[in-house]
Amino acid sequence: MTQYGFFFDQSRCTGCHACSILCKSWNALPPGPAKWMRVFKWEQGGILDLRVHALAVPCYHCGNPPCLAACPAGAMRKEERFGTVLLDGEKCEKLHQEMECRRCWQACPYGAPQFESDDRRATMSKCNMCVDRLYEGKRPVCVLGCSLRALDFDTLDNLHEWYGAGQAPEGFPERPRIEPAAVFKISDPKRQLIRWDASDALKLWQGRGPFAAPELPPVFTSITDVTEWRPGAAGRDRLVLKPKSAEEKMYYTSDDE
Repeated sequence: MTQYGFFFDQSRCTGCHACSILCKSWNALPPGPAKWMRVFKWEQGGILDLRVHALAVPCYHCGNPPCLAACPAGAMRKEERFGTVLLDGEKCEKLHQEMECRRCWQACPYGAPQFESDDRRATMSKCNMCVDRLYEGKRPVCVLGCSLRALDFDTLDNLHEWYGAGQAPEGFPERPRIEPAAVFKISDPKRQLIRWDASDALKLWQGRGPFAAPELPPVFTSITDVTEWRPGAAGRDRLVLKPKSAEEKMYYTSDDE
C-alpha cells in the first residue's frame, strides 16, 4: 500500500479557516461542530515573548488507525490505493440506531471523528482525504484552498523527501505506533527585527509616557505583570484536539462559521 498524507507548515498558517470553509462547502456539511478540517488557534506567553499558534487538523489517515479496531460495527476500513481511512456511513448509522457509541472518537488521539451534536446516537462523519478527487487525479480541496501554501499533499515518501522528517507542533500528541500520515514544519523561531531596548519601552508604557498627568496611576504595577505568562490568562492557551462537547469544539475552532 502506498500511503498518502498531508504536509502542514505552521510558519505559513495564519488561521484564516479557508481550508475548513472550503472543506465544508465541498462536502455539503451543515454549519456547526462537524468539521472534517478543524483550525485551532491558541496563544501563550506575555509581552516580548507572545506566541500565537495555528494548526489545521484533518484526519491523519494513520498507518495503524485505532478507530478501525475500536468500531464495534466494523464501519471503518483502510483503502488500498491512497491509504485513506474510510467510513461506511450506513453501518455507522445502523449501529447508532441500536446503541450509543463514541468508541472511534475515544480511540483517536486527534479527534478526527466528527458529530453534529452531543447526541451519542448521532452518526459519525470524517475527512475522507477527498478520495473521490484523488481517483480523478485531483488534490484535496483544503490544499487547493490555502492561499499561503501552508498545506501540501502527496505520498509520505515524497513529503519526507521534500520537507524532511518534520517536527510535531507544540502540544500535539505524539503517537508513533499509530503512524499518522502527516509531516509538520513548526513555526520559525522568533527573532528581533528592530533594535530597541525592551525594558525602557515597558517603563515608558508603565508610566503612561513623559506627558501623562502625574496623578494618574501606572498602567501596571510590575513589569512582570505583562511579561510573564500566567496559565489561564488567555481563553485559548493550549491546543485542545478533543473538546468535551460541541459547544467547546465551536469555541476552540471558532472564526469560520
